[in-house]
Amino acid sequence: MPTEKPGALDLTGMQRAVRWYPPAYDIRVEAAPIPQIIDPDDAIVRVTLAGLCGSDLHIYRGHEDVDSDLTCGHEIVGEVVALGSSFHPQVTGRPELYSTLRVGDKVVSPFTVSCGECHFCRIGFTSRCVHSCLFGIPSLPGGQAQFVRIPKAGGTLFSLSALQYSATGIANRDLSHLSDSSLILLADILPTGVFAAMQALQHPKIAPMLTAKPYPLGGHFPAQTSSQGQAAAALQSEDRILTIAVVGLGPVGICATISLLDILASLESSQGLVYQVIAIDPLEARRNKMQAIYDAIDSTGKGGGRFAIASIEDGKNLAANWTNGAGCNAVLEIVGNNSALTLAYEVVRPFGIISSVGVHQEPPLPFNGRDVYNKNVSFDFGRCPVRAMFPIALDVLLKRQDVFGGVGTDSSLIEKVVALDQAVDMYKLFDKGDCGKILFNPWI
Repeated sequence: MPTEKPGALDLTGMQRAVRWYPPAYDIRVEAAPIPQIIDPDDAIVRVTLAGLCGSDLHIYRGHEDVDSDLTCGHEIVGEVVALGSSFHPQVTGRPELYSTLRVGDKVVSPFTVSCGECHFCRIGFTSRCVHSCLFGIPSLPGGQAQFVRIPKAGGTLFSLSALQYSATGIANRDLSHLSDSSLILLADILPTGVFAAMQALQHPKIAPMLTAKPYPLGGHFPAQTSSQGQAAAALQSEDRILTIAVVGLGPVGICATISLLDILASLESSQGLVYQVIAIDPLEARRNKMQAIYDAIDSTGKGGGRFAIASIEDGKNLAANWTNGAGCNAVLEIVGNNSALTLAYEVVRPFGIISSVGVHQEPPLPFNGRDVYNKNVSFDFGRCPVRAMFPIALDVLLKRQDVFGGVGTDSSLIEKVVALDQAVDMYKLFDKGDCGKILFNPWI
C-alpha cells in the first residue's frame, strides 16, 4: 500500500478504502485497486480528507435500492496526481481547467460530476448535468479512500491553486490560511446550506417582505401593466417581517442556518429588513451545538433579528406566536424524511415556500393535492448545484472561519478527524445522532 508523497507513488497498486456491502449497515475498511485514468477528461486525486455526510446514511441504511458493493463518500479535498490527455495548455473552447489544471494542484470536488459544457451547466443547474453522476455509488467509487477518479474533471473540480471568480470578487483571495478540514465543506454541505437559503429568499412569494410591494408586483414583473386598477393597500410594518424556520440541525442544517443568517444580516444592513429565524431539531445535543455556534458568530454575521433554537413542539409554538398565527414565510427542510416535511408544512403560512434539500426516499409525500391547494404552498426540492453555488459558499466560508476553521471545540462545526480504520464505528455513531461532522484522513 503506497504511503509516500505523490511523486513517488505507484498508481497501479492497492489502496485503503471504506466499502459498503448490501443490504445494509455493513461497512468494511479494506484494500481496493487505486483508480486509473479511463477517459481523457479524467483526473486522479490523492485524497487528503474525506467527509462523512448525512446522505451517506441513506445507502448505509439500505434505503437507496443499491444491490452492489461500493466505495463510500462524496466529500473530497485533495491533490491532483494524474491527468488525462484532455488537459494541456493549448486547450480552447472548453472549461478553463482543461488548460490550467496541473499535477500538484490542490482541489475540492463537488459531490456530483458536472461537465461544464451542457445546457444545464451553462445556465447554472450543474447538479442536473447530462453527465451527472454521484460519487460513492457502484458505478463511481467515492472518496473515502486514498485516491479517487474524477470524471469530467475540467468541469467538476475546483482548483484552489488558481481560483478564477473575478465576477464575484473572489479572484485572488488568499486561501493559504484555510485548512483542508475547512475547505472540504465546499464539497457539499456548505453549498447545500446556501442553496436551501437562496431557494427560499429568491422565491417571488418572499418579494413583498423584501420590496414593500404587494404580490405579484414585487418580483420580476413587466415594468408597466395596462391598468393598475384600484390601488392596493399599503403594506404595514408587520407585513414586512420575514419569518423563516430551519428544520433539522445536523451539519447541513447548521450550514443552512449560518448562511441564512449571513444573508439576512446583509439585507438588514442594506435594506432595513426585519427578520426572525426559528431553528428546530428534536435532539438536544444538536440544539446545543447550534447555540454554541450562534454565540460565536459576531453581529455582522447574524444581524439583529430575533433568533430561537427550539424542539419540535416549541418550534411550532414559536412559529404561531411570533406571527400571530400566520406561520412562517419560508421553511428550510434539511432532513429528508416525511416527519420533517410534515413539520415544515405545519409551520409554513398560506402562500409560503418550503425549500427542501434533504434526500427523500421512495415513500409518498405526506400531503395530498387538497392540502397543497388549500394552503397555496410552493415547494422547491432537490440536489444542490454545487458548481454554481461555489462562489457564494466560499465567501461564507471565508467570513465564518470562527465556526468553520476549527475542529473539536464547542463552536466548531467539525467534531473530529479520524483514520479510515475508525469508519465502522463512526458510521454507527453518526447513524444514531451521537456525533457531529466527521472527517476521514486516509493517511493516518
